[in-house]
Amino acid sequence: MSTARVFLLAPSLARLIEKEREGRHVRQGYFPDRPGRGTHVQLEQETGRLILVSNLPNGPVEEATDIPRSQAEALLELAVGQVEYLEVSLTIGSQTATLRRFLTPGSLDLLTVTPEHGKRARKIQPLAWFGPEVTGDAAYQGRTMALNGLSSVPEVEITDAALNSLLDALEGRFGAHQPQAAASQPVAPSKPAEAEVEADNEDDQDDLAIEDSVIRELARSLSPRQR
Repeated sequence: MSTARVFLLAPSLARLIEKEREGRHVRQGYFPDRPGRGTHVQLEQETGRLILVSNLPNGPVEEATDIPRSQAEALLELAVGQVEYLEVSLTIGSQTATLRRFLTPGSLDLLTVTPEHGKRARKIQPLAWFGPEVTGDAAYQGRTMALNGLSSVPEVEITDAALNSLLDALEGRFGAHQPQAAASQPVAPSKPAEAEVEADNEDDQDDLAIEDSVIRELARSLSPRQR
């Protein structure tokens, strides 16, 4: 059984991770479920895969077969629903994490944290920059989103503690001093989206220091709203 846990992530923090880590473009196309199994096709960069998921008593088991890119693209055309996202891998202490920035069927940022294998594998401590946990919520699983669309996404709060915690993680300063998230963060109904203010083009230079990038990209979201 998987011990991975899934959390929502604030879009601004996800954007910062994307700037600091190289990502991979992924498309998945899903086909109607059969009794006890499901099938989907995945195209990641130039690699195509056909994936069969069998629902066994101990949990789902995946069997993947590599296929040519041309075949993967043809199967994606036939799929009844698709998701598309940018996948970014990072390490948080002894844990590995995967950020998925969904583009289709809608905008969504999910962080999947997989602990180091061992006796402490199920004791993931959410950090201050993690959003509400959605582990096991079918609404945030790829098949559900592909076939039924994206449900309303709650707004994830950004705090100074969350920003500093993420910066520490990106710079490898991970340890006991890292602030943890609140014990429970219930998923609340989303609020009406506000127009996102785009940064000036000249502020997007890659050679700026990470602190300057953070100030540039997140100052407006962390500042009091102007009347």
